[in-house]
Amino acid sequence: MLTVSEVFALAGVVPRRVRALVFLATFGSTRWGEIAALRHRNLDLTARTVKIEASVSEMRTGELVTGRPKSDAGARVVTLPEIIVGDLAWRLQRFSEPEHDGLVFVGEKGAQLRRSNFTKVWTKALKDVGLPQIHVHDLRYTGNTLAAMTGASLKELMARMGHSSTKAAMIYLHTAKDRDRAIADALGEIAREGLKSKDDDGDDPPLVEAKIN
Repeated sequence: MLTVSEVFALAGVVPRRVRALVFLATFGSTRWGEIAALRHRNLDLTARTVKIEASVSEMRTGELVTGRPKSDAGARVVTLPEIIVGDLAWRLQRFSEPEHDGLVFVGEKGAQLRRSNFTKVWTKALKDVGLPQIHVHDLRYTGNTLAAMTGASLKELMARMGHSSTKAAMIYLHTAKDRDRAIADALGEIAREGLKSKDDDGDDPPLVEAKIN
C-alpha cells in the first residue's frame, strides 16, 4: 500500500496527460482495463461519478479487446472525491477524444491506451520519487484500503470495488484494522513521550498507564 503523499508524489512526476489516471486508479478504485475503456459519457463530473460498464483486455497477440467487466458486480457507478475532479476535467478538455463516446485516456500519439506503453512512464515515475517496483494495480489496492479505513461497510466496499464475493473485500477490511492498530500504537508512543516530559517537569504526580487484565 502507498501512502497518500506517495500517490500525490507520483501524480506530480508523471506527464500531465496521465496525472488524472493515477488519481482515478487510486481514489476511484478502478482497474487498468476499466480505465482504458472509459469514455466521456461514463463521467459525470457535476455528480462526481464514473460509470464502469466496460473493460479492455490486451491479448498476447497485442490485440485489444473491449468487453463487459469480468463479473456483473464489476459494472458499477463509483462516486469520486472532489479533489480529483479538476484534473479529470483538465484531461477531458486537452487530451481525451472530443466526442461524447470518445475515450478519456489515450496514448501519447492518440492511440488506445496500452499497459505496455504506459510501463515506461510508470517506471520512470517510480524512480523519480524513489519508490520500489510496485504495480499500477497497487494504486487501486491503496484506494480500496483507504476506503475501508473510512469505516465503510463490507457491502459498501464490495459495491465500490466491483467485487461479487466477500473474500476480496474482507482483505481490505483486515488491512484497515491493522492500519488502525498501527495508528493507535503510534499515538501511544506520542502519549508516552508526552508523559515523560510531564514527569521531568516535576510539577504534577506522574500518570500511571492503565493495565487491562
